[in-house]
Amino acid sequence: MRAYSADLRKRVLTDCDAGLPTAEMASKYGVSPNWARRLKQRRRETGEVAPRAQKYGRAPNCAGHAEAIRVSAREAPRATLEEHRRRLGLDLGISTLWLAFHALGVTQKSSEGR
Repeated sequence: MRAYSADLRKRVLTDCDAGLPTAEMASKYGVSPNWARRLKQRRRETGEVAPRAQKYGRAPNCAGHAEAIRVSAREAPRATLEEHRRRLGLDLGISTLWLAFHALGVTQKSSEGR
């Protein structure tokens, strides 16, 4: 979901400063009352109203093993994630290893028909 524009934020705060109740203002601009309250609170506490930088998930915590993961995928393309985890000797969850494969752009062949 994209952040609301600076122009919309300015209009919302202008109406709030003019005394328009939060619920009416939210309905007028198609935003949630909670978002408007948080925007007003943030302006009051920090003076900021600009959208914050978006964060898209966390980086896998096995970045130091990138080359080993690539080698394992190349040597055993049909291995499951569990098998790769054992081959690499890593103490990681399967989902973390999957995130690492995904972040590195390493694909696995389907294990159907094994």
